[in-house]
Amino acid sequence: MMLPIVDFNADNAAEEFVKSLHETGFGVLKNHPLQKDMLESIYKNWAGFFADEKKHDFKFNVETQDGFFPDTVSETAKGADKKDIKEYYHYYPWGQCPEELREEIHAYYEQATAFASTLLDWVEQHSPAEVSVNYKEALSSMIKNSEQILLRILHYPPITGDEEVGAIRAAAHGDINLLTVLPAANASGLQVLKKDGEWLDVPGDFGCLIVNIGDMLQEASGGYFPSTIHRVINPEGADRTKSRISLPLFLHPRPDVVLSDRYTAGEYLDERLRELGVK
Repeated sequence: MMLPIVDFNADNAAEEFVKSLHETGFGVLKNHPLQKDMLESIYKNWAGFFADEKKHDFKFNVETQDGFFPDTVSETAKGADKKDIKEYYHYYPWGQCPEELREEIHAYYEQATAFASTLLDWVEQHSPAEVSVNYKEALSSMIKNSEQILLRILHYPPITGDEEVGAIRAAAHGDINLLTVLPAANASGLQVLKKDGEWLDVPGDFGCLIVNIGDMLQEASGGYFPSTIHRVINPEGADRTKSRISLPLFLHPRPDVVLSDRYTAGEYLDERLRELGVK
């Protein structure tokens, strides 16, 4: 079984995309407007950043959560007992960033956020009436002027054999936010957990854009849109010597947005960051 791939330019793209989100927690788009040349350049330039010890000059800020997170403080997925084999950088327009990388990464941030707003509109338009009535405001307005939308540049280093036994690049987890927008990475390894407990490979073609549901949309939709459990497995054979870079954009609402009768977005985010051990 493969996840369905929806042509962004098809007449029924919105309907098919939202159907896939509801049924699998994932939507995969081809012929999307995010620029391949820009993505390839970002992967190349940030690979250089992670290879340079100057990355430690941009150490993360615990309170604001921007900057470079080394592998020593990498996330431990909820329910896992080993840290993921990864390091990453959190980019926000207001946060710290190497000046030589800022213009390009910010241009992508703006482009991807605008595109993601369209996807949220699709989700709302094709939510059943009994689901959309739960939304406290329009989904796309939840991220309007949000300073919490996070672009994470992820670096999974080559596997050396010295890793902690049982550790993988990213243990099984769900995302916190509304939607995560992820261009295909420069290497495969992403898998999604099906309802029957089987792990399914997510298409890794560079022309694909992968979108998955986060916990906040699950909360706001009363469970209609399921937060997707996914992981990144370790490569095998010759691929073990290769690093992997990916570029997820996490659509976080403004902290004051009411997700449900139980949570605001700010309360939800704070709770989860503490569970992950990064706050």
